[in-house]
Amino acid sequence: MFENTEAFSGFAVDDITKAKEFYGQTLGLRVSEEHGLLQLQIAGSRNILVYPKGDHIPANFTILNFPVDDIGETVDELSARGVRFEQYDGFDQDERGIARGGEGPLIAWFRDPAGNILSVLEG
Repeated sequence: MFENTEAFSGFAVDDITKAKEFYGQTLGLRVSEEHGLLQLQIAGSRNILVYPKGDHIPANFTILNFPVDDIGETVDELSARGVRFEQYDGFDQDERGIARGGEGPLIAWFRDPAGNILSVLEG
């Protein structure tokens, strides 16, 4: 039924203006706005829809993952732009929030202004 349909992803925020500033200026994504909705234009994929929801409750899982070549450099740059990285129980994270233990990639989690969880991961 949907085998030839080009699907796209979307998520809610509580404030479109703050989201536009965060995703556009802080993270440096290309962002467009039309009819009160944002489109995050990411490389190599379809746009991601960001829509306002007055009774928004942040997701308790990672909604976007950004692969990077050098996680330390990326964490430092985002920290300098005011991004705070999460510390989670049960993960072997360094003082900057980078999880270095386990079998997965080096990864660090942070939140957007609406409280949604995002990550940067090396590889």
